[in-house]
Amino acid sequence: MKKIYLLLTLVLALVFNNETNAQEFSGLDKSPADIAAYPSSYRVSDKAVRVIYSRPQLKGRSLSELAPEGKVWRTGANEAPEITFYKDAKVGGQDIKAGTYSLFTIPGENEWTIILNKNLNQWGAYSYDSDADVARIKAKASSSSESLEAFSITFDNNGNMHMGWGTTRVEVPISY
Repeated sequence: MKKIYLLLTLVLALVFNNETNAQEFSGLDKSPADIAAYPSSYRVSDKAVRVIYSRPQLKGRSLSELAPEGKVWRTGANEAPEITFYKDAKVGGQDIKAGTYSLFTIPGENEWTIILNKNLNQWGAYSYDSDADVARIKAKASSSSESLEAFSITFDNNGNMHMGWGTTRVEVPISY
C-alpha cells in the first residue's frame, strides 16, 4: 500500500507541477496589434472599413524620431497596416474601390500624405514601392493638448479616420 501511495503522490506531483513544464512567453511584441473599424460597435457586422495595425509606444522618444517628416512611414510598427474598405468609398475626395490596401503615410508639420498601396504583407516600409500606390491623399495635421503614448487609429461617428500619437492628430475624411 505504501508503494501505491508513493507512486500516486509522484504522479500527482508531476501532473500538477506546471512551473517545470510551463510555456515561456518571452519576447512578446512591445507594439501590440489593434483593430479600428467603422462603425466601431462590435455588434455591427456590416462594417464599411477596418484597419489592422500595430501600436508603437513613444517611451521618451519623439514622434519625429520614429516617424520623420517627409519620409514614407509604415503608419505604426512592425508590418504595414492593412486597411479594408468593404464598400467603395471616397477618401479625401478620391474614389477608392472596395478592397484591402497597405496604409503608409508621409508625416508633415501641417499636413500628412496618406498612401493606399496595393502591395500587401509588407514589413515596415522597407519594400515600399510607389508604383503600387492606388491613392495619395492629403490630410490635415493638428496638435492636441492631450498626449498619446501609443500610436492610435480610430473612426468618428461620421466614418472619418483619425490618427494620433504624442500631441499630433491627423484627420482623414472618408465618405461611403
